[in-house]
Amino acid sequence: MARLIGLKVDVDTLRGTREGVPRLVNALKRHGADATFYFSVGPDHTGRALRRAFRPGFASKVVRTSVLKHYGLKTLLYGVLLPGPHIGRKAGDIMRATRDAGFEVGLHTYDHVRWQDFVARRGERWTRREFERGLSAFTEVFGTPPASHAAAGWQMNAHALQLEADSGLSYASDCRGTTPFYPRLAREASSCLQLPTTLPTFDELLGRDGVEEDGLADAVFERIERTSANVPQVFTLHAELEGMLLLGAFDRLLEKCHRNGMKLVRLAAIRDWAVERELPLAPMGMGEVPGRSGTLAVQGPAVRNLRPSETAPPAAPPATATPPSALRPSVPVQRV
Repeated sequence: MARLIGLKVDVDTLRGTREGVPRLVNALKRHGADATFYFSVGPDHTGRALRRAFRPGFASKVVRTSVLKHYGLKTLLYGVLLPGPHIGRKAGDIMRATRDAGFEVGLHTYDHVRWQDFVARRGERWTRREFERGLSAFTEVFGTPPASHAAAGWQMNAHALQLEADSGLSYASDCRGTTPFYPRLAREASSCLQLPTTLPTFDELLGRDGVEEDGLADAVFERIERTSANVPQVFTLHAELEGMLLLGAFDRLLEKCHRNGMKLVRLAAIRDWAVERELPLAPMGMGEVPGRSGTLAVQGPAVRNLRPSETAPPAAPPATATPPSALRPSVPVQRV
């Protein structure tokens, strides 16, 4: 069986939707590859991300990845000196065209910056409001609710995990990890399967350990080869990076994977692979990833494995349940 590589495309901005997405659609079709596109469907407030400048490691990332060059000045002013345009209303035609071209689509977020910067420390009411705004705006664009969700910036809390299950989502891709798993909630295990990003992203590798733009494809491909051929991998890319100035590097990665017999698939194909197998029941915590500033949601150690015959994950042991207010940082902070 061919090695499966799930391609997850995060679309954060209006410019990324209008310019990056069509280029990625063309590149994927040229290589016979599939992918899942996760769209931000509300206001583009990218400029407000500048408050992250005070976080440890953010400044070095800005220098390494040339944020101004990749995002453009106008996008970096949205929500600060310019009003944030509503992406779903301004570029819904491109989103629908992506779906109609045969690609899977899902919900990334309503307001990308707002979710990424605040969800990890907000409560149930705030989380529900933001999540339901995303569901509503996605339905406004596509006519149907999403089947899956991918958290902006891999930022989550326990309320969001519960909302995914309550909303009947088929699966989500909200964290970093090593294998598909069922998240453990406060009093029960979630029925919403998690498909974590398992591979480093281009922007995490760029400018580190001597990796430059022309070496990005090789760097990711080498990491794929280090993994088990029997376990699917998930690679996250961004319409604003791989769909624009890093498109050449992504094209080279597609070519290398195709030439080596790997199958590039949508995340629904990884879900179909996963539900036929025994999977871990595991908590989700907060941890660090090399090359990315701050902490983000990460897969924790397995509590037990779930057999495919179990139609719903069993209740988690309450004595060690995830606190309901937020996903707690690992002690020490986990590096994946």
